[in-house]
Amino acid sequence: MQNKNIFYIFGILQAITLGLIVFFILGITNIGKDTSILLSILFPLFTLLIEYLIYSKK
Repeated sequence: MQNKNIFYIFGILQAITLGLIVFFILGITNIGKDTSILLSILFPLFTLLIEYLIYSKK
């Protein structure tokens, strides 16, 4: 049970950090603001979902 709580805490922190990195990297390019917001939300959520699926199989 505690391992699952640790996974949620660090998984969410990782997703937030990844989202911010993607948002700031795409912010310096000529990609529109709406696209950079969408990618900075969807990409970390997708990776968090994949990590959860891998973690839950153990």
